[in-house]
Amino acid sequence: GIHYVGQMEEGSSPRFLLDQLTEGQLQWAPLPAAFDAVLLGEPGGGSTFRLRAGHRDYFEALKGHFPRETAAIDTFERLLKSIRSGPALLVILKMIPLPLARLLCRTGLLSLLSPFYRLASRSLREVVEGLTADRELRAVLSYIFPTYGVLPSRASFSLHAVLVNHFLAGAWYPRGGASEIAFHTIAVIQRAGGDVLGRAPVSRILLDAEGKACGVSVKKGQDTVNVFAPVVISDAGIFNTYEQLLPAEARALPEIQSQLRLVKHGEGGFSVFVGLKGTKEELGLECTNFFIYPGNNLDEMVKRYLASPREEAVENIPLLFVTCPSAKDPTWEMRHPGKSTLAIVTFARYEWFEEWKDEPVHKRGDSYEEVKQAFVDAIMKTVFKLYPRIEDRIEYLSGGTPVTNRHYIGSAQGEIYGVEQDTRRLQGETIAALRARTAVPNLYLTGQDVCLGGFMGALQGAMLCGSAVLGRNLYVDVARLRKRSAGAGSAK
Repeated sequence: GIHYVGQMEEGSSPRFLLDQLTEGQLQWAPLPAAFDAVLLGEPGGGSTFRLRAGHRDYFEALKGHFPRETAAIDTFERLLKSIRSGPALLVILKMIPLPLARLLCRTGLLSLLSPFYRLASRSLREVVEGLTADRELRAVLSYIFPTYGVLPSRASFSLHAVLVNHFLAGAWYPRGGASEIAFHTIAVIQRAGGDVLGRAPVSRILLDAEGKACGVSVKKGQDTVNVFAPVVISDAGIFNTYEQLLPAEARALPEIQSQLRLVKHGEGGFSVFVGLKGTKEELGLECTNFFIYPGNNLDEMVKRYLASPREEAVENIPLLFVTCPSAKDPTWEMRHPGKSTLAIVTFARYEWFEEWKDEPVHKRGDSYEEVKQAFVDAIMKTVFKLYPRIEDRIEYLSGGTPVTNRHYIGSAQGEIYGVEQDTRRLQGETIAALRARTAVPNLYLTGQDVCLGGFMGALQGAMLCGSAVLGRNLYVDVARLRKRSAGAGSAK
C-alpha cells in the first residue's frame, strides 16, 4: 500500500523519526527525478507531462511544458511556499487546550495569522481555475489529488499544497517493499516488551463500571478472549471505533456524536494487482508513477463517474494510478529474478459492491466475480497501451473492490484514506475537535483520522496520540534527540 513517500532524505525530520521507530533498519531507495508523470488522453496518443524533483526543477519543468504560463506557475509556487508551515500549525491546533483552539478559530485569528488556514476553506478547483485558463495546466497542477482521495471541487487547497510540498524534494520507496515498515517496527515493539498479534480481530472495546476503557475483546477462533489494559489505543478509524466497537451508551455521548457529525466516509478504492514474467528491462517498466486521465477536466470526469450506475461507470473510468513496485525496489531482482509486479488504483463507490458485503471472501459468487472482472478488464485495456509488452506475460491478475478493502483493512466503506479530507475536514474547528483523546476515559485514537490521510499523516496521528497518552510533547522530545544526535555525530 505504500507507493512512495516524500521527505525521506538523510537528515530530514521525518526520516529521523522513522529511523528511531525502526532503529535505523528501515532503508529508503530514492526514485528517479521524474517520479510522477501525468498522461492526459490515451497512453501513446495523448499529452505526457513528467514532474521533476527539486524545489527549483519542479517549477522549471512545469514552465518547460507551459512556457506561456510562467506567471500562473510562479503564483502557484508562491502559494505552496506560504503553506509550508501548515502541517506544524495543524499539529499545534490539536495539542493546545481545546477552548483556546476554538477561541482562535471563532475570533478569526487563525486565518489572520496563517495562510494555511486562510486557504483551507478554498477548494483546489477554485484556486487553480483562478490561476490559469489553460485546461491542461489546471489538470497538471491538480493531478495528485488521488493520493489523498478527494475531488478537486471538494479538496482543500491547503491539503493539496501539503502533498505537493511533501514531494518537492523527491520521492522514496522502502528497500525490500512496504512490508519492511511493519517488519522493522514490530521488532522494536517486541524488544520493548510488547507484542503484535495477527488474526486476532477486536470485536469490542471493554468499559468498566465507571465508563472507562479497560481493555478489548478479541476473537480467537470461535472463542472470545478479553484482554485488559489501562489504556486502549485504536487505529481502526473513527467510524469503526465509535460505531462498531464502543457499546451503545458510550457511542451516545454528546462529544462522540459531535465528532461523528463533522466527518464522512472517504471514497472507496478499486485496485488491480498484476504479477508478470520478465524483468523491468524486458517489459519496459518504469519506476515512475503514472496518473492517467482520459481528458483534462479532471473534476467533471470523476464526478460523472462516481454519480453513474455501476454498469455505466465501468465503461468510463476517469483515472488510473499505475505503479511498478518491483521496479522501485533495488532488492527485487535479487529476491525474485525474472519477475515483475504492477499495481493499479482508481476510485470506486462502495454502493456498487455493497450487495456482497456480507458474503465471505473468495465465496461471493459468480455475479460478484463478473462485475469485478469487468472493472479489471477495462483498467487493463488502458494499462496495455502504457506497457504493451506485458500483455502476454501475465502470471497473476487480481482485482480488489471496496468490499475487498473492507475485509482486509477493515475500512468501513472500502475507503483508503479514512474519513474524507475535504474542505470541511481542514477547517480549524474540525482540526481542533478531532483529537487523539476521546470522550471515553483511557480510550485514544491514532492514525489517519487523527491528523491527515496517508503514511505521513498516520505517522503524525501516532505522534499526537503518544503525546496525549504520555502527557508530554513528543515533538519536543524528537527535536531534542535529533539535536543531541547531530551533536554526537559532529563530535566524532
